[in-house]
Amino acid sequence: MTVVAVIADTHLPRGARRLPDECLRRCEAADVILHLGDVVVASVLDELRELGPVEAVYGNMDEPTLRETLPQRDVVVLDGVRIGMTHIPGPRARREARLVGWFPDCQAVLYGHTHVPQVERYEGVWILNPGSPTERRSAPTHSMLEVEIAGGDAEPTLIALRP
Repeated sequence: MTVVAVIADTHLPRGARRLPDECLRRCEAADVILHLGDVVVASVLDELRELGPVEAVYGNMDEPTLRETLPQRDVVVLDGVRIGMTHIPGPRARREARLVGWFPDCQAVLYGHTHVPQVERYEGVWILNPGSPTERRSAPTHSMLEVEIAGGDAEPTLIALRP
């Protein structure tokens, strides 16, 4: 089994803000960390890499260095499961269909930007947004996702975090 920690919209550094302890613990325990953009500065991504392997895409708030070194969209394959990654999913109308269209043959599509968690199936594909561990905005809580991959299947769990 592969355990994947999924985060987005960390928007660090900002004042004394930092990733919640629970988020750090889960990232460190995971086999891989997926970051869906708005890291903001490269040093934060470097700090995440100290916890474990990281795959990431850039977001609209990321510094030029990140935009030059990270893809806008990517597909990672973990234990045979194809996972599409992007930051901005586009308008709310037809979002799920659009995401599935951007990432054909993926069992899951992950996105960020909205800060609002989403865990649902659309035409057999997981559509997942981890929310934000640091900046909840209109979401009910700070959050992240954990995805367990085994036997060619992905099983996501939304994790509520204390700031």
